[in-house]
Parts: sequence; C-alpha cells; structure tokens
Amino acid sequence: MVSDYQRELRNRFLSVPEVPAPPPWRRVWDRRMPIGGLLCVGFAVDPGSGRDLVLVESSAGLGLFDAETGQKLARDRDPDHDGPEWERDLTCPGIGPLAGTPVRMAGLYGGGLHTGASGGWGVEVVSPQWPHHRVLLSHGASMPYREPHGEGWWHIFDADYSTLRAAGFSPSGRTLAVATSSDLTLWTRPAP
Repeated sequence: MVSDYQRELRNRFLSVPEVPAPPPWRRVWDRRMPIGGLLCVGFAVDPGSGRDLVLVESSAGLGLFDAETGQKLARDRDPDHDGPEWERDLTCPGIGPLAGTPVRMAGLYGGGLHTGASGGWGVEVVSPQWPHHRVLLSHGASMPYREPHGEGWWHIFDADYSTLRAAGFSPSGRTLAVATSSDLTLWTRPAP
C-alpha cells in the first residue's frame, strides 16, 4: 500500500524537469561520454597531482579519466584480469598512473559510491517510474524534497534510456559521477 506522502513524493519527482547542477558544480563534458557496455566505475587520486581520477570498466576493457578535465589518461583494451575482483573486495587493478593500485568499484556487480560530500551536498537515486532512475542532487536541508525544485534539490539526471550502474561522489567530494550501461557523466567543483 502506498501512503499519501509516498504518492505526493512520487508525483513531485515526476513533475520536475531535468536541470543543470547548480554552482559550484560544472559539467566536465558538454554531453555524456559514450562508453558502451559500461560495467562499473570507481574513483582514485592521481599520485602526481592529487586530482580525482575515474576508472571505468566496460565490456571493451578499462579507461582512466581525469575527473576535472575529462581527459582520457590511459586505456587498456585487453586487461590481464577477468573482470573486477567482485567476489573478494570489489576492486579493479588500476592502469596508467594507477598501475598496481587497486581501485574500489561500483556498478553491475555491487558496491556503491559516496552519497554525501563536504559542504552539505547529497545525491540520491529515485525510481518514480521504475525501471527508470532519476538522480537528485541536494544541498543543505535534512528533508530537501520539501523545498521547491531548484531551491535545495535538483533533478540532474534521467536514466530513462539506459540502465543505471552507479551514482555518487568521489571520496574527496570534488567529483560527482553518474554511470549507465552506455555512458558516463561527470560534474566537478573546486576543492572546498
């Protein structure tokens, strides 16, 4: 049985359009980065610059991106492993500047990214029209959805075309990622 509150919340989520994330967040790429057969995504820190890096595993191998610029840093089309070590610890071996470093992953086989970041930011995945997922970014309020859309919470991503794999922040809180089975979308902000 669905309560009146749940019905109202569902209707609220369905009534709002997808909007850009508010400042200080900015999109890394103008469009979603196409990555067919995306399986999982994870964050690590560049040992040289200290910037967030994003490791993506797809059916076509591994890719490593600078989370601030979107630049592809490394690609391995034939990794030496048969997928992430999901059974053991949900990690994948790093490539490029992360070679030899295990990276925690989230996606098709489990795991999760951070749902909160410094400065009072939060991210939540809702499914008012299951199986389609919406990604909501919130700021400040403990009950953000009572506020008007665009004032404390924003519907920033609609996965109505592909299967959602993971959504969340990097451990530093400077990067927000949404991964689907077909693409990756990143937002970044200056260090708090």
